[in-house]
Amino acid sequence: MAILYVATSKGLSEWGADVGLTKHLYKIGIGDGSAEAILKALNDEAYAGHSDWRLIKSEEVGDVDEDAAIERLAQRERLVDPALYPRIRGARGIFKIKLPNIANSLMVKRALAGEEPKIEKVKPVDIAAYLLQNALG
Repeated sequence: MAILYVATSKGLSEWGADVGLTKHLYKIGIGDGSAEAILKALNDEAYAGHSDWRLIKSEEVGDVDEDAAIERLAQRERLVDPALYPRIRGARGIFKIKLPNIANSLMVKRALAGEEPKIEKVKPVDIAAYLLQNALG
């Protein structure tokens, strides 16, 4: 069964902040096997030049194409073009996240559920849930 996952790297976040992108960079992808195996593969191959990846959230999905999921998410969030940055050349599925988008999504979701929409600090789990939801459509 395929697993849709969201991962982050502290080294990639620091690099993104240094080059002027943002520190909120997240990798989304689809892999086979367990979440631990996917994480190990990312770290073993030093994906995007970093081997400190950690998995934030994963979800089992049916037959979902990784390219289609990335394109669906790219309609809402900015996909980082790996051809523009030599350090991450060939690394596909890295997104630059704007925290106000996540906060607005959480407020609307709470308002529609009948709860009081209050602004809280956006957590990495909230970001991962937003990315997974939008990647699946």
